[in-house]
This record gives sequence, structure tokens and C-alpha cells, in this order.
Amino acid sequence: MAIDIILTLLITTIIQSVFGVGVLLFGTPLLLLFGHSFIETLTILLPVSLSINAIQIARYYQEIDQSFYFKVLLFTVPLIVLSLFLLTTSNVNVGAIVGVFLIFVGLQNYSSKIAEMLQVLVKYEKLYLMTMGIIHGLTNLGGSLLTAIVHSKHLEKHATRVTVAAAYATFAIFQIATLYVTNQNTDIMLLHIVSYLIFALFIYVVAEEAIYISIENQQYRLLFSGFLFVSGIVLIVKSIS
Repeated sequence: MAIDIILTLLITTIIQSVFGVGVLLFGTPLLLLFGHSFIETLTILLPVSLSINAIQIARYYQEIDQSFYFKVLLFTVPLIVLSLFLLTTSNVNVGAIVGVFLIFVGLQNYSSKIAEMLQVLVKYEKLYLMTMGIIHGLTNLGGSLLTAIVHSKHLEKHATRVTVAAAYATFAIFQIATLYVTNQNTDIMLLHIVSYLIFALFIYVVAEEAIYISIENQQYRLLFSGFLFVSGIVLIVKSIS
């Protein structure tokens, strides 16, 4: 197993154990930076992300915001599939735009004006969800927009994470299906993929018990704001580097 992939999974799995996203959001730019192709990166990270989300859903599925989830199915998923089909002929860099938006969302708990502006923006939910689908299909960065809109709903800790996890897992399922249909093959051995998955699930179980369970609701909201802010900075830096 490659050490760069192991280190990437170690860091991003801990993040996803807390927030419901992280493996794809941060793992994608890291593995691309280490020289892996986009399709190879998806092949490694999608099974890991999907498996972690499945565990989170199994534990707290009763708290999923079902209304929001069905809107994701209707307005986001079709555009993820379409955008992924078009990926090989596109060269889109939306990192800076998404990054600025995440910083904006992350500051809502510290500014009533920003919170009011965000509520106005989220009113255009259908357009937001469609844009999220296009961005995720082309760049794998849709998880950042997903966490932003779920965070704006001010749900309880478990509901926030499992709603994000349910939508994100659905993204992964349709991405994997699209890659299969389009016959996107890589040189990665199945044994290596399974090994990475087992390693990541072990890290997830440890992080779940050591970190997530100990976080109170109010602490979680503040941590989530910080997570969005840092995500924004990372995406801006990545887009201009």
C-alpha cells in the first residue's frame, strides 16, 4: 500500500467521522497533488467514503432530514451523473468561488447580518442543489456545498451529520455506477482497494469513539463553522497554487 494514500486516508477519515464528509473533499486534492489521476483517486476514495457514510446512516437514519434528502435526489444527483460523463472533456476550476462561499457560511454564527444573507440565498434551494450537482460531478467538491446548506438548517448534531452522510453516500453510489457504466479502469489492484477500505474503517471506529461522541451540540455547531471556514481556505489555496 502506498504511504501517501495511507496518510491521506488517516487524516480525512477522522474528519469524515465528525462531519460526514472529508474523505472526498480533502482526499481528492491531496491525492491529485501526490500525482494520482482523477479516476484513480475516485476509485480509491469513493468506496471508503460510501462505507463510512453507510455506518453513520445505519446508526442515526431516523434523524435524516427526509424532505431535504429527496430534493437532493431530484435536483442534484442527475447533474452529478451528467457532469461526470462530461468530465474528461472539461477543465473547470471552481475552487476559489466555493472557498469564498464556505468562509462566508462559516462566519454565520458570528455575524447576524451574514446569517440573514445566507437565509436569503438558501431560499433559492433548487438552483443551489443543481449547482452543487454540477460542481460535484466535475470536481468532487460538492461536499463542501452540501455541508454548507445543511449547516444553515440549524439541525441537531446527529441530524446534521446523518443528513450530510445520506446525501453524500448517494453521491458516491451514483458516481461509482457512472464510472462502471463508462468503463473507467485503473491499474489499482482490488486487494489494495480493500486494504485501504479496512484501514479507513478502523480509523473511523476509533475516531467515532474518541472524538465524535464526546462533542456536545453547541460545540458541534462551532466546530462545524470552523470546518467550513478551513475548507474554504483550503479550496482557495488549492485553486491558486
